[in-house]
Amino acid sequence: MNKIETLLKSIGLEKNIYTEDVPNLDLYMDQVIQLFESTFSDTKKEENEKILTKTMINNYAKARLFFPIKNKKYTKEHILLISLIFQLKGVLAINEIKEVLGRLNEKIVDEQFDLERFYDHYLSLTKNNAEHILKNAKELGRLTEEKAAHLDSEDQDYLSTLLLIAAFAHQSNIYKRAAEKLASWISDNSKDEKGE
Repeated sequence: MNKIETLLKSIGLEKNIYTEDVPNLDLYMDQVIQLFESTFSDTKKEENEKILTKTMINNYAKARLFFPIKNKKYTKEHILLISLIFQLKGVLAINEIKEVLGRLNEKIVDEQFDLERFYDHYLSLTKNNAEHILKNAKELGRLTEEKAAHLDSEDQDYLSTLLLIAAFAHQSNIYKRAAEKLASWISDNSKDEKGE
């Protein structure tokens, strides 16, 4: 296994909460936190880092990122929404996430929308992303080593790693800006529909 494959394996490229991981019975907050901790524990940057906390979940609820819970229990739909929030929070601000998920929450409550089916489509896209990222990262790794070999330095491993960090950061910034633009588009369309 080369350096890139080792790196991507260590960040849990394919780690996700899958619909079959979530029981069909409602869970208390501590059980939701445990589900996330057990799923994402090996993706932590530091061992004492928390994946999900009571404060985070309470903040999501206060910000109305998901529809209200009943009897201090979280349904399967709540957990799937929290999983989406978990992924979105690395890129979007809380108010942007609220805008992005607002209509979805309404559909779940008002139309009995099949969130599980939607979420499975999302998981399919993440699997496709993982395959694409692995292929792309291997190519970037090859290119950065090639570029570093043309530099007059004995420290080529460091320089190729630095080039790779910069390339990954660049890609990340492009995708982040694209996600933010799409979130603005949803927000603008929502305001237009409401006549604001």
